[in-house]
Amino acid sequence: MESVKKFQVTFDCKDPERVARFWCEVLGYEVPQPPSGFATWADYEATRPAERRGEWFAATDPTGVGPRLFFQRVPEGKVVKNRVHLDVRVGTGLVGAERLAALRAEAARLVALGAVVVQELIADGENESCIPMLDVEGNEFCVD
Repeated sequence: MESVKKFQVTFDCKDPERVARFWCEVLGYEVPQPPSGFATWADYEATRPAERRGEWFAATDPTGVGPRLFFQRVPEGKVVKNRVHLDVRVGTGLVGAERLAALRAEAARLVALGAVVVQELIADGENESCIPMLDVEGNEFCVD
């Protein structure tokens, strides 16, 4: 059996474009080009039935290495903790005060984009520091 080489991460959300653009800023991702024949995504959306406009949006890694992110509108709101979340890896290879400073700096940048800090988990001898956060629609992620 051949192993899977590519995958995408799908987010259920209320406002797909808003959440996609947030994650583009977080990860340095880009909004893909609109479908052939359309100058902008707004032009494309204008051709869709009103009830289907804005029902999905995507974000891609400009290097082609990271997974595609897909955001789909769902009618229900978020009510419980995510079973899967993203870790924004800014502290890899760092320890102690240097790691915590890098995590705090990234968390501050993300707060300016609309994220919320849930708590700050300080290294305890077994686990390194990390900062659990919420994105613009309340989905959990960690700055790690």
